[in-house]
Amino acid sequence: MSIFRQLASRYKKQCETNENHSDPELTTRYYRTNTVQMMQTIEELFKADHNVNILSTSKEHGEIAAELKKDKSCFAIVTVVTVRPFETAVDINISTEQSSPAGVHPILKREVLSIYEKLNKRHDFLGSARNADK
Repeated sequence: MSIFRQLASRYKKQCETNENHSDPELTTRYYRTNTVQMMQTIEELFKADHNVNILSTSKEHGEIAAELKKDKSCFAIVTVVTVRPFETAVDINISTEQSSPAGVHPILKREVLSIYEKLNKRHDFLGSARNADK
C-alpha cells in the first residue's frame, strides 16, 4: 500500500469488517454458536460496559446498534448471521463524526478488535474470512 493511501486511510471516519477486507484483521469472524446466543452475548457485553448505550436491537435482522463513548464518540452496528447450524458470522461497522489531527481510523479499528476479542473469550472462534473469494 502506498504511503499516500496509508495516510488517507488514517483519516477515514468509518471502520467496517467484511469477508474480503484488504486488512486481514478486519475480516468477518466466525464463531461456533447460533444467532440467538451471539446476539445475547453482544447485548450482555454492551450492557456491562457503562460507556456503551444500546440504541436498538433487531433480532429479525440480527443487528444491534449502539453508541460508544470511549476515546471518540462512535456509532456501531454489529451484524450477526447464521451461516450453517452452529456457525455464526459477525461483522462490525463503527463510524464517528469526530476528527483528530492524528486520524480516527486507528481508534475505530481498536474498538472493532476489542469487540472481537471479547467475543473470542465467550464463544469458540472458528476463523475469519471463511467464505472469502481468494
